[in-house]
Amino acid sequence: MAQSARRWRNTAVALSTAGVLTLGSGAPGASAAVDPRIDLRVLVVDDGGSAVRAIAAQLKSTGIPYTTVDLNDSRRPVLTAAFLSDTVGGRPRAKFQGVVLPNEAPFGAGSAEQSALEAYERTYGIPQVDAYTWAHPGVGLDYTSEGGWAGSLDGRAATVTAAGRAKWFGYLDGAFAFEDNSPTVQESYGYVARPREGFTSYVDVPVPEGSGNGSLVGEYAHDGRRELVVTFAYNQHQQQFRLLARGIVEWLTQGVHLGRDRNHFAVHIDDVFAPDARWDTERNCTPGDIDCVGGGEEIDPIRMTAADAVHAAQWQREHGFTMDMVYNAGSGEEWKSEHGGTDALTARLLADRSQYRWINHTYTHPFLGCVQDTSTVPWTCAKNADGSTKYMSRAEIAAQIRDNHNWGVAKGLPLDRTELVTGEHSGLKTLPQQPNDNPNLAGALADNGVKWIASDNSREPEQRAVGAALTVPRHPMNVYYNTGTKAEMVDEYNWIYTSAEDGGSGVCTTNPASTCLDAPLDPATGYDEYIVPQEARIALGHVIANDPRPHYAHQSNLAEDRILYPVMAKVLADYRALFADNTPVENLAQKAIGTELQRRAAWRAAVANNRVTAYRIGSTVTVTAPSRTQIPVTAPEGTRKQLLLGTTAFGTPYAGARSAWATPAALQSALTLKLPS
Repeated sequence: MAQSARRWRNTAVALSTAGVLTLGSGAPGASAAVDPRIDLRVLVVDDGGSAVRAIAAQLKSTGIPYTTVDLNDSRRPVLTAAFLSDTVGGRPRAKFQGVVLPNEAPFGAGSAEQSALEAYERTYGIPQVDAYTWAHPGVGLDYTSEGGWAGSLDGRAATVTAAGRAKWFGYLDGAFAFEDNSPTVQESYGYVARPREGFTSYVDVPVPEGSGNGSLVGEYAHDGRRELVVTFAYNQHQQQFRLLARGIVEWLTQGVHLGRDRNHFAVHIDDVFAPDARWDTERNCTPGDIDCVGGGEEIDPIRMTAADAVHAAQWQREHGFTMDMVYNAGSGEEWKSEHGGTDALTARLLADRSQYRWINHTYTHPFLGCVQDTSTVPWTCAKNADGSTKYMSRAEIAAQIRDNHNWGVAKGLPLDRTELVTGEHSGLKTLPQQPNDNPNLAGALADNGVKWIASDNSREPEQRAVGAALTVPRHPMNVYYNTGTKAEMVDEYNWIYTSAEDGGSGVCTTNPASTCLDAPLDPATGYDEYIVPQEARIALGHVIANDPRPHYAHQSNLAEDRILYPVMAKVLADYRALFADNTPVENLAQKAIGTELQRRAAWRAAVANNRVTAYRIGSTVTVTAPSRTQIPVTAPEGTRKQLLLGTTAFGTPYAGARSAWATPAALQSALTLKLPS
């Protein structure tokens, strides 16, 4: 009897994976050997916990439509057969391709809702993720008292098993560690347990204080159903979840879903050719800056040398990474005229021009917003006689953009005139002094054909329109523009992040978004031992969160002690140690990043307005969306796009699957994909 039951269970799993089911008499419109329609949408049952919210965030980031049932809402819909499935055109329809639950039975074992959900999963072969549960036989695991363990996982090493690498988690290299960012805070609790029959572990850890390995993530096949069982706590920001999130979603959707997920890393180097002001370690401010009380001119500004330029090109080649040089030609020309009419730095960078990407940063880096009244600290916007704000004119802004672009073209720089980074992101609104964009900015952008203008992600994380142009938010790197040495960097970092009692500014005690250091960093070791790991961890978090936004630093950080390189190198090294070769980091140009954000916004709007229909019948996927909307789809290797006559290969390979932004083929109203057998 047991062997017979196991054979039936394996057959049911195989059939549901292929999308072909023999529906039981209780299914809507049941008939023999029919391919049901399975809508490409996920059901999320939310209990308010961080684990479910983390998976929902991954679905949203990827672009996968989902429906949320809030268990804490008394008006929520009740899960019934009619809520989960119906019949369309005489064909049985499953309304959800996967289900995310807080645990294995949030409605209560044997309850009407739990029974309806389990019958639905069994009938249509729908996978279920148990976002966070404890180890017990009900999820295919031994109790932790039976050779397992429960406790803090902080800093512990985990391994993707052979079964995990063979399928859903094959984009990872195999080993990773749980975060341990604070010795005084428990960051992740988990249950490490031995699998029982029907359970396949995908992520193991050595059993603490025991022997052998125990599972933290695995698949439990039983009673004609499949559950992905996760037995550790997490939130959407923790690295261990970010690493596993892709695999959880791929398992949930069985590798066929709307949306796409890529890992991105781009770094803009602002102020190239221009000098940057230097932090004064005695006065704790930057002479020449408006907010440096006591005034004073810039002393010994920081500027790259020809040797620094040689190192930049060599570093790129060694690390297989291209930086974006965001340049101010006029500032370079001023430097040249003030230093004997020669400039070895510019000559070297121009000689290596083809090794970088280049972006217009305006000719002399002026503030393009309101005219600044610097008679007070902080500065204010100057006023016209009628009391209105005085702004830089359209002609002046346009000239800054045009002159810098023309200089670059004359020097043979590989430029895209549609890309622009303004100095300090000026021209865009700057709170609190300038709550609106310079009204002359949009016209000046149009005069120069600019379509993509950089903004500061810490101020404006969402893309928005500036006239006919769109913003491209950039992540500021916490490697300061006014520091060229490690000692300067540590000194300014200490000033910002230590309390007044410890000799700092005390800003960290009044800013709710900041945290004070326990003690000032050692000037000799603080940069390498604390700041580099901290900033690399933050940047890597963006990289592995399907966030295409670029990061930015300054040319001063490539000069003197070249303090930016250790951060970038650690991001790349840590990434390559975690991910398999089939999941390379994507390094996109500003225009491509802006286009990606634009497509995502259009896709989110189409989904939110219920203008997307997507489903799978057998091995055919059909998607309709508003005309000209780019549709993100992820599918297995071997998937082909249906043309009017014949098919063509779909998408590009990434992380063991194929994905693309796609539209229907010529003379077709729907995007149609043919999945491999």
